[in-house]
Amino acid sequence: MLSTEAYWGLQRARADVDLQIDRAWRVVGAYDQTTGAQVGFARSVSDGVAFAYLADVIVDPGHRGAAIGKRMLRLMIDEGPGAEFRWTLFTRDAHGLYEKFGFAEPDETAMVRPARR
Repeated sequence: MLSTEAYWGLQRARADVDLQIDRAWRVVGAYDQTTGAQVGFARSVSDGVAFAYLADVIVDPGHRGAAIGKRMLRLMIDEGPGAEFRWTLFTRDAHGLYEKFGFAEPDETAMVRPARR
């Protein structure tokens, strides 16, 4: 799904995805209880002390609407070791979902340097 379904991952080679997962701070997956197939994925990177970045959240289109994304985010953000961290993310969709977990538009303390690729 990361290299075929996600708009933000279409340009990534499988080797790049594998490297990102290997270097992640935390990874959360969701699996179909009947088939065992993976139906959801989320990744984060962090300094392990005060800051974390949420990345690559995706739920298989056939399993959306079953609160899988909410459960993965709750586990990643609210129930994990980074519950007290400052979290950031970049996304062009699902803003309503992320707002439920405290994400909001950045304030005057935030700046972004775009990728040079």
